[in-house]
Amino acid sequence: MSKVAVMGKEGFWSRNRKSNGYLLKKTARSFFLKIARALLLFGMCFLILQPIFNKISLSFMAEEDLYNAMVIAIPEHFTTDNYLMANRFMDYTHTLFNTLAVSLSIAVLQIGVCTIVGYGFARFEFPFKKFWFACVMLLIVIPPQTISTSLHLNFRFFDIFGIFKLLTGNSLNLRNSMLPYYLMSAGCMGLKNGLYIYMIRQFFRNIPKEMEEAAYVDGCGTLRTFFQIMLPDAKPILTSCFLFSFVWQWTDGFYSKMFLGNITLLSVQLQQISEKLNYYLEHTLHQAGGASTGYIQCIVSTGTLMVIVPLLILYLFAQKGFVESLSSTGIKM
Repeated sequence: MSKVAVMGKEGFWSRNRKSNGYLLKKTARSFFLKIARALLLFGMCFLILQPIFNKISLSFMAEEDLYNAMVIAIPEHFTTDNYLMANRFMDYTHTLFNTLAVSLSIAVLQIGVCTIVGYGFARFEFPFKKFWFACVMLLIVIPPQTISTSLHLNFRFFDIFGIFKLLTGNSLNLRNSMLPYYLMSAGCMGLKNGLYIYMIRQFFRNIPKEMEEAAYVDGCGTLRTFFQIMLPDAKPILTSCFLFSFVWQWTDGFYSKMFLGNITLLSVQLQQISEKLNYYLEHTLHQAGGASTGYIQCIVSTGTLMVIVPLLILYLFAQKGFVESLSSTGIKM
């Protein structure tokens, strides 16, 4: 009979005595570590999910429940009127379609351009490479609010080397259109583009160069190697960058307010709920003083849930690729 089988037949306390108490200490340490890990994970999950649960609870409460000290998490007067109010003020169906179209087109354009730039930084040598990559890092560090005035003036009086002003006598006003969004994204100056370039560059740097060299030996050119060899392996990181781009664009209020005056988006409509609610109560229902602060927060919470539900559905379908990219992407300097 093997030594392992003999030890398996012995009792725990017998083996603990033979180890001079080491087995008991090891088992107790492992048990307490598991308890501490479980408590830590529970605390982190609670901190993340508690605000969402709170908003869900508020969204089904009637106005009298908001000021009832006995009502904490479960509504006493269950209602769906808050969703009807939020839907009216946000023009949800129309705005949802606009937001989906804008976010999807911008995300696809950003990831397409950033993939090419990130691959170039990872694989090719060109003059001032380190300088240009330092400029990419500045895109991550510098917040877009610091250049808001320059962006406004640039697209309000848009011109290319004075050509438009020479031909027509006036520069172009690109505000209140999608063109500033597309131009900035195509030039890798869109929202968080520096981060996407950095992530894609780090991923391609981790792929062995022998794969490309083997493709070159077989007669593949640079473009064919990129599209047929490198891109299929980059699906995980491209999925993550696409999700980041889509979500940040979905919830963006800075560029939306600056450029898209004629296109209603969910992020902008959500910020205007309180004003529209007060106007509705004062001028339609003739309620003096407008809505109370608690009721405004209730409608805003309901609108927030309506904004993030499409994102949750998207993550449910894309979580496999997202988790895979997090586990396979390293930081190779």
